[in-house]
Amino acid sequence: MANPYRLLFKKPGTVAFTLAGLVARMPISMVGIGIITMVAQLRDSYWLAGALAATFTLTMAFAAPQISRAVDRLGQSTVLPYVTVVSVLAMWLLLLSVRMGVPDWILFVLASLAGLMPSMPAMVRARWTEILRDTPDLHTAYSLESVLDEVCFILGPPLAVGLSVIVAPEAGPLVASLLLAVGVTAFVMQKKTEPKVTPEPIDDSPPLLTSFAFITLILVLIALGTIVGSIDVISVAFAEQQGQQVAASFVLSVYAIGSCLAGLAFGAMKPQRTLNHQLAIAATATALTTLPLMYVSNLWMLAGVLFLSGIFFAPTMIIVMGIVEKMVPQTKLTEGLTWMITGLSIGVATGAALGGWFIDQHGISSGFLLAVFSGILVFLLAILYQFTGRNRAVATVSQKF
Repeated sequence: MANPYRLLFKKPGTVAFTLAGLVARMPISMVGIGIITMVAQLRDSYWLAGALAATFTLTMAFAAPQISRAVDRLGQSTVLPYVTVVSVLAMWLLLLSVRMGVPDWILFVLASLAGLMPSMPAMVRARWTEILRDTPDLHTAYSLESVLDEVCFILGPPLAVGLSVIVAPEAGPLVASLLLAVGVTAFVMQKKTEPKVTPEPIDDSPPLLTSFAFITLILVLIALGTIVGSIDVISVAFAEQQGQQVAASFVLSVYAIGSCLAGLAFGAMKPQRTLNHQLAIAATATALTTLPLMYVSNLWMLAGVLFLSGIFFAPTMIIVMGIVEKMVPQTKLTEGLTWMITGLSIGVATGAALGGWFIDQHGISSGFLLAVFSGILVFLLAILYQFTGRNRAVATVSQKF
């Protein structure tokens, strides 16, 4: 049987924009942890470090959909260069300001401006959709993109921390900003694969956030992201409790590896069920595979449970993106995809913050409870979507890949 991923790259221009998009999305996983590592070294304040990283992350989460809305109206090559220049210059000024010891309020302003970063995973997915719309290959392309997202989150954080510790405190965020500049420049140069902008007729469809079904999907990914964020904190705290702090990075990698392998396998499959049914199955599996966390007693068990849980992360993401592609108007596709990624980012930040607070206040077992509760919430929201999305076209479209 032909390799479905190899077939994707027979389309002209797909290799170029995929590689450029991979470089451009790396900063998403590097900047936050890079800011924390830099500020902790130069200002000796973990509170300031965490607050600046949170400011950057939240700004990016809420600004990215607005940037994507502009992209849908004006085009990628028109919008992306301008917002990227603002983000990169603000990041460079932030690095200089931290080094020079300027007042904290200036740092927060610069961190906010640096957060005006485009959602490159959504931009790449929009190109795949333009090329493969209404074909079985789009499922495979979305699977590939979910895997590449995971790769960035496997490689990005250790790269940022290593640069900031070994080379210079500013090195991690600096390299991230350079990757953004180079990646976006290479990406927008690929004109032939850029989604077409059709300003006429004027799009009079209601805003996406007025759709309860659409909001429900965002909430599904917020809950899914909360699992990931809480697992990050749980793994570090549990490894420290076991006296094996270094093992935390291995445990976290196991979760990401499980997700990557599952994403690749799912992309090569030909599911016959509707996307709604696929979401219900994936959400049920997500909830069930978090339950064993309550019985973990050592790092080997934790790694095994996280590998099993990670298997259903990428498929759930792929299914949700497929639903959004069918649900939203073509003129709002990039914005719709970006809202999903924003939901996931909010969930990861929420999970890390709540997980840390619960562990500090009530011990590691409470962190496990948060992950389990989030898994159950993914299931309940997916079931709710079965009703809110029932009357939409996506509910009756069978994905016979």
